[in-house]
Amino acid sequence: MPRITLPDGSCREFPGPVAVAAVAADIGSGLAKAALAGRVDGRLVDTSQIIDHDATLEIVTARDADGLEVIRHSCAHLLAQAVKELFPEAQVTIGPVIEDGFYYDFAYHRTFTPEDLDAIEARMHELAAAALPVSRTEMGRDEAVAFFRGLGEEYKAEIIAAIPQDEVISLYSQGHFTDLCRGPHVPDTGRIPAFKLTKVAGAYWRGDSANAMLQRIYGTAWANRKDLDAYLQRQAEAEQRDHRKLGRRLDLFHVQEEAPGMVFWHPRGWVIYTEIERYMREMQRANGYREIRTPQLVDFSLWQRSGHADKFGKDMFALQIDERAFAIKPMNCPCHVQVYNQGLRSYRDLPLRLAEFGSCHRNEPSGSLHGIMRVRGFTQDDAHIFCTEDQVQGEVARFIDFLHRIYADFGFDEVIYRLSTRPEQRVGSDEVWDRAERALADALDAQRLQWELLPGEGAFSGPKIEFSLKDSIGRVWQLGTIQVDFSMPERLGAQYVDADDQRRVPVMLHRAVLGSFERFIGMLIEHYEGAFPVWLAPLQVAVLNITDGQAEYAGEVVEALQNKSFRAENDLRNEKIGFKIREHTLLKTPYLLIVGDREKASRSVAVRTREGEDLGAMPLDGFIEWLGDRVRRRGRAISGN
Repeated sequence: MPRITLPDGSCREFPGPVAVAAVAADIGSGLAKAALAGRVDGRLVDTSQIIDHDATLEIVTARDADGLEVIRHSCAHLLAQAVKELFPEAQVTIGPVIEDGFYYDFAYHRTFTPEDLDAIEARMHELAAAALPVSRTEMGRDEAVAFFRGLGEEYKAEIIAAIPQDEVISLYSQGHFTDLCRGPHVPDTGRIPAFKLTKVAGAYWRGDSANAMLQRIYGTAWANRKDLDAYLQRQAEAEQRDHRKLGRRLDLFHVQEEAPGMVFWHPRGWVIYTEIERYMREMQRANGYREIRTPQLVDFSLWQRSGHADKFGKDMFALQIDERAFAIKPMNCPCHVQVYNQGLRSYRDLPLRLAEFGSCHRNEPSGSLHGIMRVRGFTQDDAHIFCTEDQVQGEVARFIDFLHRIYADFGFDEVIYRLSTRPEQRVGSDEVWDRAERALADALDAQRLQWELLPGEGAFSGPKIEFSLKDSIGRVWQLGTIQVDFSMPERLGAQYVDADDQRRVPVMLHRAVLGSFERFIGMLIEHYEGAFPVWLAPLQVAVLNITDGQAEYAGEVVEALQNKSFRAENDLRNEKIGFKIREHTLLKTPYLLIVGDREKASRSVAVRTREGEDLGAMPLDGFIEWLGDRVRRRGRAISGN
């Protein structure tokens, strides 16, 4: 007689084994219709799952995050079914859930066209409307391999053949379509309420360029049409803000095939980059960091000792020189330990904060490269804090305050905090991980911050706090991190002498605020839609003369601005003033100064913003003072005027 305990603490007893769906129906018909899955003793299962013991049960609906994931997973199967019905020769491979949606990879002899996607989506809607029951069965591994080979699904058979012999193979069927999956899935296809296919792209089988090229169809799925429409609107807005398009339009940077995943910064874009670097250098110096520079090319043995070769070896650029193996550094931390190790440190030297604008390279898959957001060559605002274990909580709290000030200067006041704990593949003992995770949690609690736990998402050498920001259209960007590492300093021989003249291993805190400069600038471009706050704008002021009679005065205005370190240029072209205004507005120059005979005579400027607001005439000296105030306020004055 199973006794089922519900989330509110109430209990229900049943005379025999009972399905999750039956428990939902016993609670109420409304819940039965809404039920997509169940969580039995913490494990996510189908509504058909039989409960034959005393258990806790949570009914999962579309309002739950788990419910939305079940919808998206089921929608991937709906996509595969539609493709197989319309293109029987296509082979199915894998179809996981991703952020905001799903994809499915197919092997097919030709490229799917936009018209094909329309037809596939239409068929998906027909299958959803049919409310086909979804059922789960189990097979042995060899039987499942034979089953899919009999269907001509060689990729699926290859996946199953790699599964251990004693592992249960679960299959899900809807209509005449059957697929391999762990589940759970919706009870029927009618529970997939709102979806849309978004694009098709190429993808190598198993992510290996030596394998066949497949076709990846992407889609999105939501709990209702309203949420879908809102997402599509956000996507349309994101398309307008695409940093690659704005980078070309505003002449900031470009990438090209001769250097895949590397950025060619143009003068206007490099202004933004160097202004951010200058700002970060000043902030770090004021907060006790000492800047260093470490080599790009390091003997491979260092990466083996640090553990990076085992974890990231396939992502590293390696080469042979004089019969020695080297790697271009994919990260800075082992090199920072080498700086720390030059001379025996005392506890009085700690904490020691070493910072580097470290240039790193990683062999990212070509299919994952994306403008300046995902690149192979990048620069991190990287720093490592060497401290005693007693200093960890204080240093983490100090860093959180530091990070808040920086984010506010870039115009962000809302920060999302997540604590990522030990992954399956890691170095260090459980005792060490316990201490590191507790130190980070205590630091967050001491700051009275609301935070989310991400079990298993930590780095291989230690747990970390991840700091994320929301941009102007609601997208979340994970940027900053601070990670506690008890293991790497020991692996690389770092020591200090404590107050009792005993040698100890320091704790190493890995920290970054912006992450990589490239990705951060790409995010800023999209957040501001290219209209940077005045302190970051490539050109802060454009001086526009109305006729040649004001050319000399326009030059004097520019010189006065440049003497105060403002980025200013004049536009003396023989064009109508309206044309000049439009050109500089499209380049998103924050302030346009119009000078005619009246302004020349009164030593003033007529001030106009890129948003089209006329601020009227100001004395030149008064404008310079006014502009300086706005630059000093940085992104805290987001409006730009």
